[in-house]
Amino acid sequence: METLNQEQVLEEVLVDEWYDTEKEKPIFFFIKRCIDIILSLLGLIILSPVFLLIAILIKKEDHGNVFYKHKRIGHMNKDIYIYKFRSMTNKYKTFDEFYQTLSDEQKQEWDENFKLENDPRITKIGNFLRKTSLIGNFLRKTSLDELPQIINILKGDMSVIGPRPVVNDEIEKYGNQKAKFLSVKPGLTGYWAANGRSATTYEDRIKLELYYIDHCSLLLDIKIFFKTILSVLKKEGAK
Repeated sequence: METLNQEQVLEEVLVDEWYDTEKEKPIFFFIKRCIDIILSLLGLIILSPVFLLIAILIKKEDHGNVFYKHKRIGHMNKDIYIYKFRSMTNKYKTFDEFYQTLSDEQKQEWDENFKLENDPRITKIGNFLRKTSLIGNFLRKTSLDELPQIINILKGDMSVIGPRPVVNDEIEKYGNQKAKFLSVKPGLTGYWAANGRSATTYEDRIKLELYYIDHCSLLLDIKIFFKTILSVLKKEGAK
């Protein structure tokens, strides 16, 4: 199998005018959707005991909600809500309230990456979920708190392979490439997620995500799938 060369990819990404990716490759995206349905159904059936166990652990810790949903920008600029197991404290009523408690360094980290490496909101069970890789042998080095996104895949909001979903503030970083980025469904894992994820800069992330959209194919999806497994085994990327 051909090795995914990240440096070569970053050089190849061009600033092109937006086009409708799914309309240009209807057969590929039909097959891709069929695979998504099959994998998500299998995932929900096989992982149902894990879902139940995690739900019990979350309830036992602080009696709060088991699931958490967050608004993201999906295919064709459609608002979607991605599901996660709640891994953070419900102490703060709004994000602004939490943001004001951060140090200047933490605020800078959030403004640049839209996340914190050491987020003080993470609960004990949340820390366990984020550091434990369950889908690792199948999809990506994903944290357990992201497992409910299998539901998003089944609903059609997401795909197994695709650019990771972003929030409103993040989409602005794509500049004149926003429409291209939104021309495919976001994914549970993708080219960026399989190539270092948190180990890359946000600028590199943008280039890697756009590269996938320009070159998406069944073969590339298979490569990303196995590249993800390799990243999991090497414990690369996600933090």
